[in-house]
Amino acid sequence: MKAAQRPAGSGMPTVGGAGRGGLAVTALRAVPIALAILTGLGLGLVIVLLMGVSPGEVGDRLARGILLSPYGWGQVLYKTTFLIFTGLAVALAFAAGLFNIGAEGQVVIGSLCCALVGIACAPLPGPLLLPLAILAAFAGGALWGLLPGWLRARFGTHEVITTIMLNFIAMAAANFLITRALALPETVRTTEVGAGAWLFRFEALLPGMHGSAANASLLLAVGAALLAHFFLYHTPLGLTLRAVGQGPRQSWILGIRPGRRIVLAFLLAGGLAGLAGTNFVLGYKHYYEDGYTGGIGFLGIAVALIARNRPLAVLPAALLFGFLSQAGFVVNSLLPREVIDVLTGAILLVFVAADRLQRGWSLRLRMRRLAAAAGEEGA
Repeated sequence: MKAAQRPAGSGMPTVGGAGRGGLAVTALRAVPIALAILTGLGLGLVIVLLMGVSPGEVGDRLARGILLSPYGWGQVLYKTTFLIFTGLAVALAFAAGLFNIGAEGQVVIGSLCCALVGIACAPLPGPLLLPLAILAAFAGGALWGLLPGWLRARFGTHEVITTIMLNFIAMAAANFLITRALALPETVRTTEVGAGAWLFRFEALLPGMHGSAANASLLLAVGAALLAHFFLYHTPLGLTLRAVGQGPRQSWILGIRPGRRIVLAFLLAGGLAGLAGTNFVLGYKHYYEDGYTGGIGFLGIAVALIARNRPLAVLPAALLFGFLSQAGFVVNSLLPREVIDVLTGAILLVFVAADRLQRGWSLRLRMRRLAAAAGEEGA
């Protein structure tokens, strides 16, 4: 029984991890996402037919606008980059048993800090300016994540309430600063950051992506996912953070002070969300624009759910939602973009329900394998 409770990714063997039973458990893990995607496709087809639109025309738009278009894929990757950062911000906090609903505000503050440092230090050479701007994005988001972490650790204030409130505060504060002090005349954006802080666009390497916003911040996002995975599953500090996520009783038994780990989890989660600003500020527009986030922090929650809060699984989950987002734009002249919101919600609902069932089935399979192993040893 002990082996079945070891943390995933710890490298420790589990009873019955191989053979037909192990393959059955692995296959079951793929059922929820497969059902969710099939449900989304089926519901999308029904909606298209009910609205009197030709499914063939919708498919043709998707093929020409995304599937067969380097530019379309570039836009998918651009939107995916945001969702990797915000998905990681939610997933890492959840590893410590915390609900980070504040990724939207953390993105706003991180983006604004990134732009301000990039503007203020514009004379610096690129090798200094670029890391400094990236660090500012991380630091801004981390500081905004630090407050709900400290309130939870010090006073037990529920992080869902504080992070939601901090979202509104961040957006209002950024709007005030932009409109009253930082914006160019008759705009809602800052001046451009120094050219040394610009991240290269993929169109420089792939001419077919000309005009696409995809840029090198995607590489930063992938690197962040790899580091988050390594930190959570291959370092002692990450192990203690996940132990806190199992509950305060378990952490105290192991001699771990949960308060410090809670603060650390929110600090890192906020920093990851803040890095999303590099995609827009350093890689695309090269300035901060009020209101550009458009809900990417909240969509990061959906990404983390589909990924089961595992950093590496955040990558394909973010790609899925990035594709859906761009698909809504491509077919906008045929279908309202709200259709994509409906499909996203349906995919999430089916996934959550199927995931609960899958966990129950997997547990039964493990118990049967353990009982069979115990019977063989008794014989």
